[in-house]
Amino acid sequence: MFRELHPSKTYRLLESGPVVLVATGTPEQPNVMTMGFHMVLQHSPALVACVIGPWDHSYRALRDSGTCVIALPTVELAETVTKIGNCSGRDIDKFAAFGLTARPARTVSAPLVGECLANLECRIADMSLVERYNLFVLEVTHIHVDADKAERRLIHHAGDGRFIVDGDTVDMGGYMTKWRHLMD
Repeated sequence: MFRELHPSKTYRLLESGPVVLVATGTPEQPNVMTMGFHMVLQHSPALVACVIGPWDHSYRALRDSGTCVIALPTVELAETVTKIGNCSGRDIDKFAAFGLTARPARTVSAPLVGECLANLECRIADMSLVERYNLFVLEVTHIHVDADKAERRLIHHAGDGRFIVDGDTVDMGGYMTKWRHLMD
């Protein structure tokens, strides 16, 4: 027997991407927010869409600068990520408050988040859906991965403050005959 779930809870079932941090501003005046609503749109150029609304302090910073960094925190940062998502950069310096390191990026003004597994430098590629849906289309211009970081498990929001942690990896690469060109 199925239990009904309100349509507003759709994200609990379909938003399987990892929770990320979005850094805006500069290394001297950084801001960071937690985000779960994002998706990859295409491979080349690498486009990512994300929802950042005017209620977020990062919204104005992203619109003004046209750049941000999407950082992938691993499971040991789950508490920090949750706390970041429950306060505003209007009120506090989140990098200082949560002990994060703002590192300079290569192609954007926004800082990298030093404690994260990966940092994707992004520029706004399309703002045509921002007014209607708060949906930014971003082009990834550069990626930094911490190859020495031992912890690699990402977290995924499941609703009501619960997160799912990455588990085992199943390698189906041998079956990827149609998409072989996308494999390393």
